[in-house]
Amino acid sequence: MSKHPTLLQHFRSFAYQNKIEDFDQALEYFVVFGGTGWSVDTSKSLESLIEQKILRNYESIHRSMTRYTHNNPIYHRVLSAIALGTEHEYDVFKKSKIGRDRGEEAVDYLEKKSLIRFDLSVVEPIAQGLGISDRVIFRLPFMRFWFAMVSSHYQGISSGDFAEFSQKWQEQKPNYHILINNLLVRDMVVQSMRGDGSDPIVSMGSYYDKSTRIEILARRESGKILAGECKYSRESARANMPNSLKQKCQKAELEIDEYLLFSQNGFTDEVLEMSDMRLFSADDLSMLLANLTEKDQLVYKNQKY
Repeated sequence: MSKHPTLLQHFRSFAYQNKIEDFDQALEYFVVFGGTGWSVDTSKSLESLIEQKILRNYESIHRSMTRYTHNNPIYHRVLSAIALGTEHEYDVFKKSKIGRDRGEEAVDYLEKKSLIRFDLSVVEPIAQGLGISDRVIFRLPFMRFWFAMVSSHYQGISSGDFAEFSQKWQEQKPNYHILINNLLVRDMVVQSMRGDGSDPIVSMGSYYDKSTRIEILARRESGKILAGECKYSRESARANMPNSLKQKCQKAELEIDEYLLFSQNGFTDEVLEMSDMRLFSADDLSMLLANLTEKDQLVYKNQKY
């Protein structure tokens, strides 16, 4: 396995190994087990597999984690803060109650250990004073799940009491997939635009400053800039979604050449009639699992459960 396979490579490997063709089903299990190389039986509920493979093997998995963290409480606080949704480096330090020097040392170490990575803003803010510290995210879904949901409830889990974990997981579960779904939407956009001409995307990420966050920002080979947003509500996306995206771009003083929207449940007729928007829905994500072969399967060296 290459040193740092992409999230998409991990996702395709997971789907191939476990013979999953449906994107939503693959994502449901991937956000927990992605990056482990473990086989999962999708005829069983996610919760039953979490108990079987993770909670009941807590002690042995915890011991394997110490190879990365050495039981350093600062590393644990930093990883837990990131896993629970604190995204920007200096905010992580505040949440973890550590100073900048010790925090930067911890983040550097954890990045070298391939637990986290930086997700840089594709374009730096034009206005002075609007810059914000870099965004940090987990490389592997399983590591994020462990530090978000498992290690923070270790006392009960280690004693065989899973009640507190189960309660917190049910609270987090409805929106837990959004971060990874957003990252996979980026891959879908890159793939979809490879076949639309000779101007491929050469840089894909997001945009952020102190007051504005744009989920998708990309630069084509020609220098053209593309901006996009994602929506996961049960309702079709309305005109306020593209209007909000344009307002954010104006506020950030970004010169945007193309706009795109991803909506889990499609768009109203009003949005469908907009000629200046590329529109993607859940159906488009299926392209990420197209043409899976044995070559997609990664080789993992960690212990299997």
